[in-house]
Amino acid sequence: MIFSVERAKLLEVVSHLQRTVGAKTSMPVLEGILISAEQGKITLVSYNLEMGMKKEIYAKCDEPGDIVINARLLADILRRLNGLQVEIQTDAKLNCHIKCGGATFDIMGMAATDFPEMPNVAEGNSFSVSGKLLAEMVKGTIFAAAQNEGAKPILSGVNILFEEGSVQLVAIDGYRLAIRKEKINSEKNGEFTISYKSLGEAVKLITEDEEDIEINVGDRLISFNINGYSFISRLIDGEFVNYRKTLPENFSQRVVINTRELTNTIERVSLLISESFSTPVRCYFNELNVVFTCATSMGRATETFDTKLEGENFEIGLNSRYLLDALKACDAENIQILFNGPNAGILILPLEGEEFKYMIMPMRLK
Repeated sequence: MIFSVERAKLLEVVSHLQRTVGAKTSMPVLEGILISAEQGKITLVSYNLEMGMKKEIYAKCDEPGDIVINARLLADILRRLNGLQVEIQTDAKLNCHIKCGGATFDIMGMAATDFPEMPNVAEGNSFSVSGKLLAEMVKGTIFAAAQNEGAKPILSGVNILFEEGSVQLVAIDGYRLAIRKEKINSEKNGEFTISYKSLGEAVKLITEDEEDIEINVGDRLISFNINGYSFISRLIDGEFVNYRKTLPENFSQRVVINTRELTNTIERVSLLISESFSTPVRCYFNELNVVFTCATSMGRATETFDTKLEGENFEIGLNSRYLLDALKACDAENIQILFNGPNAGILILPLEGEEFKYMIMPMRLK
């Protein structure tokens, strides 16, 4: 195999594909990128048996062929070369000769026949959604998916629902819930759950000028066509959590708060909280203000925040990180927070509409 290609373009594609190669796997070939050269182009593929990516780019091909090259090593080499064009040549013994400018590298490749075939999504439902909108919605929900190894697989997923001209994303980890819902110009219906890792990697391919992206959903697989990349992932089997029954219909207390001001206050009060232990922020609500207090082995912080409480005075303990994640995801200048006393989950909503809902369970106060 012999081909030459623009170094910067190859590095860009390899950097993207590197995120879906296997890590510390017993199959070294999964840590590589499959490169297939043919007349006028090369096709690059990465696949870790859970998710994969494919991209074609223009190249001058003098001799067709296939090779698998370790993704990390290839990216490091391309990043440090300074020529405009890079030439890659391989032989029957899998020796790989890389030349760019005055620099040359000779490394060992791996047989393309050992690389697992990336599956294709069978004919199923096809959806179209704005790339910018999808990226914003993923950012506003993905943090609430369970990210610990021992969690149930379904809790590590983000549920996506297309229904009646809208798209909704939901993530829940047992301690908090995130919901984003937006209207779209599509009447197709469908529901599926994809792991937060896969969804996060997919939206990283979305650029600022990205228009609509196509999503194809089969029985067990989902694919995204984004910016010329084909991204594929397995879906999570099973029925998603019935989160609707966790959302209370009535509330006994309510406050309206400026999002940025509350975020700044919580960030200041929680400076004494270490990642090594979980200490709640104590919130005492009265008719004139709310007093935030945090006490740890490092010290004590207190701040009074002016707001008008609707309902009876109460005190509640909240996880500061969960609260900040939700506040930073709120795309609104002012929000309303609804309570049912100190022992029930709080609900964060926009003043109007239902673009987002964030629910956080309280922490026990000592």
